[in-house]
Amino acid sequence: LGLDGVSTLHARAEEAGHNPILREQFDYATARAVASLDVLCELCLPFVTPGGAFLAMKGRDCGGELQNAAPAIRELGGELERCWDYAIPGTDVIHRVVVIRKTAPTPGRYPRRWAKIQKNSLSSHNRS
Repeated sequence: LGLDGVSTLHARAEEAGHNPILREQFDYATARAVASLDVLCELCLPFVTPGGAFLAMKGRDCGGELQNAAPAIRELGGELERCWDYAIPGTDVIHRVVVIRKTAPTPGRYPRRWAKIQKNSLSSHNRS
Protein backbone atom coordinates (compact mmCIF):
# COMPACT_ATOMS: atom_id res chain seq x y z
CA LEU A 1 0.00 0.00 0.00
CA GLY A 2 3.02 2.29 0.17
CA LEU A 3 2.40 3.32 3.79
CA ASP A 4 5.26 4.60 5.94
CA GLY A 5 5.47 4.22 9.73
CA VAL A 6 2.93 1.39 9.77
CA SER A 7 3.31 -1.97 11.40
CA THR A 8 0.70 -4.72 11.45
CA LEU A 9 -0.13 -7.73 13.54
CA HIS A 10 -2.09 -10.59 12.01
CA ALA A 11 -3.61 -12.69 14.79
CA ARG A 12 -6.79 -14.38 15.91
CA ALA A 13 -8.34 -11.99 18.43
CA GLU A 14 -9.78 -14.78 20.57
CA GLU A 15 -6.22 -16.10 21.05
CA ALA A 16 -4.24 -12.83 21.33
CA GLY A 17 -6.83 -10.86 23.30
CA HIS A 18 -5.57 -11.92 26.72
CA ASN A 19 -1.99 -10.79 26.10
CA PRO A 20 -1.58 -7.66 28.28
CA ILE A 21 1.25 -6.40 26.06
CA LEU A 22 -1.23 -5.98 23.18
CA ARG A 23 -4.00 -4.29 25.20
CA GLU A 24 -4.90 -0.80 23.91
CA GLN A 25 -1.73 -0.62 21.81
CA PHE A 26 -3.18 -0.15 18.31
CA ASP A 27 -4.69 2.81 16.50
CA TYR A 28 -6.90 0.48 14.46
CA ALA A 29 -8.16 -3.07 14.55
CA THR A 30 -10.07 -4.78 11.76
CA ALA A 31 -12.11 -7.94 11.43
CA ARG A 32 -13.99 -9.68 8.67
CA ALA A 33 -17.67 -10.46 9.11
CA VAL A 34 -16.94 -13.70 10.93
CA ALA A 35 -19.19 -13.13 13.97
CA SER A 36 -21.93 -10.85 15.22
CA LEU A 37 -20.89 -7.25 15.82
CA ASP A 38 -21.16 -7.47 19.63
CA VAL A 39 -18.78 -10.46 19.60
CA LEU A 40 -16.37 -8.75 17.20
CA CYS A 41 -16.34 -5.64 19.39
CA GLU A 42 -15.59 -7.65 22.54
CA LEU A 43 -12.72 -9.37 20.76
CA CYS A 44 -11.26 -6.33 18.99
CA LEU A 45 -11.93 -3.14 20.99
CA PRO A 46 -9.56 -4.17 23.82
CA PHE A 47 -6.66 -3.93 21.31
CA VAL A 48 -7.54 -0.35 20.30
CA THR A 49 -6.15 2.68 22.11
CA PRO A 50 -8.68 5.34 23.16
CA GLY A 51 -9.06 7.68 20.19
CA GLY A 52 -8.46 4.83 17.74
CA ALA A 53 -11.08 2.83 15.89
CA PHE A 54 -12.28 -0.67 15.19
CA LEU A 55 -13.25 -1.28 11.55
CA ALA A 56 -15.72 -4.14 11.21
CA MET A 57 -16.44 -5.51 7.75
CA LYS A 58 -20.16 -6.34 7.60
CA GLY A 59 -22.92 -6.78 5.06
CA ARG A 60 -25.03 -3.87 3.88
CA ASP A 61 -28.03 -5.13 5.82
CA CYS A 62 -26.39 -4.85 9.27
CA GLY A 63 -28.79 -2.25 10.76
CA GLY A 64 -30.44 -4.69 13.17
CA GLU A 65 -27.07 -6.05 14.20
CA LEU A 66 -25.84 -2.50 14.91
CA GLN A 67 -28.87 -1.78 17.06
CA ASN A 68 -28.43 -5.07 18.94
CA ALA A 69 -24.73 -4.38 19.57
CA ALA A 70 -25.16 -0.76 20.79
CA PRO A 71 -25.13 -1.59 24.56
CA ALA A 72 -22.07 -3.83 24.14
CA ILE A 73 -20.24 -1.13 22.16
CA ARG A 74 -20.85 1.38 24.98
CA GLU A 75 -19.83 -1.14 27.66
CA LEU A 76 -16.54 -1.77 25.81
CA GLY A 77 -15.66 1.93 25.56
CA GLY A 78 -16.76 2.53 21.99
CA GLU A 79 -19.29 4.50 20.01
CA LEU A 80 -20.59 4.11 16.48
CA GLU A 81 -18.91 6.75 14.36
CA ARG A 82 -20.14 5.93 10.87
CA CYS A 83 -20.70 3.29 8.24
CA TRP A 84 -19.71 3.36 4.62
CA ASP A 85 -20.28 1.05 1.70
CA TYR A 86 -17.61 -0.04 -0.75
CA ALA A 87 -17.48 -2.21 -3.84
CA ILE A 88 -15.16 -5.19 -4.11
CA PRO A 89 -12.89 -4.24 -7.03
CA GLY A 90 -13.79 -6.00 -10.25
CA THR A 91 -17.22 -7.11 -8.95
CA ASP A 92 -20.70 -5.79 -8.26
CA VAL A 93 -20.43 -6.95 -4.62
CA ILE A 94 -21.03 -4.21 -2.03
CA HIS A 95 -19.89 -4.50 1.58
CA ARG A 96 -20.03 -2.14 4.54
CA VAL A 97 -17.37 -0.93 6.96
CA VAL A 98 -18.71 -0.14 10.44
CA VAL A 99 -16.42 2.29 12.26
CA ILE A 100 -16.50 2.04 16.06
CA ARG A 101 -14.50 4.87 17.66
CA LYS A 102 -12.82 3.96 20.97
CA THR A 103 -13.83 6.77 23.34
CA ALA A 104 -12.80 5.24 26.69
CA PRO A 105 -10.64 2.38 27.96
CA THR A 106 -12.23 -1.07 27.77
CA PRO A 107 -12.96 -2.42 31.27
CA GLY A 108 -10.33 -4.95 32.33
CA ARG A 109 -12.85 -7.80 32.54
CA TYR A 110 -13.06 -7.83 28.73
CA PRO A 111 -12.49 -9.73 26.60
CA ARG A 112 -13.89 -12.73 28.38
CA ARG A 113 -12.68 -16.19 27.47
CA TRP A 114 -13.82 -17.37 24.03
CA ALA A 115 -16.01 -20.16 25.41
CA LYS A 116 -17.85 -17.66 27.64
CA ILE A 117 -18.35 -15.21 24.75
CA GLN A 118 -19.76 -18.00 22.58
CA LYS A 119 -22.10 -19.17 25.33
CA ASN A 120 -23.33 -15.70 26.33
CA SER A 121 -22.60 -12.75 24.04
CA LEU A 122 -22.67 -9.25 25.51
CA SER A 123 -25.91 -8.48 23.70
CA SER A 124 -27.65 -11.49 25.24
CA HIS A 125 -25.85 -10.80 28.55
CA ASN A 126 -27.16 -7.19 28.62
CA ARG A 127 -30.75 -8.36 27.98
CA SER A 128 -30.76 -10.70 30.97
